[in-house]
Amino acid sequence: MADMRKCIGSATFGIEAHEAPADEFPAQPSQKDGLGRMCKPHWNQYTTALRKAALARTAADGGVASEVANDRVGTGGGRTQGSRRSEGQAGSDAEARADPDAVAARAHESRTGAGSQGDAG
Repeated sequence: MADMRKCIGSATFGIEAHEAPADEFPAQPSQKDGLGRMCKPHWNQYTTALRKAALARTAADGGVASEVANDRVGTGGGRTQGSRRSEGQAGSDAEARADPDAVAARAHESRTGAGSQGDAG
């Protein structure tokens, strides 16, 4: 019989603790036994719930929480979040929050020369 271990669940997000086979747990090298504390399906459910809760908090704060977090990024003395962006690179911070995929695509196009112009070669 497969080795069973406890998935700790999350009372906050309504995930019940249960027993599951050890091969259902993701690798977690920082743990003593090398396995995570939640089974893979519940870990995915938990991280999705965390993301949705963070988005709801940000929406309720009117975006203030993300602006505060962005301010903290640059306090470490190194490069700040937007310091690599030149004037010609795509997107403002507000635009990046609204559609980060579009901003990333335009930044890739400007770096590689790829785009909707068809194949250059």
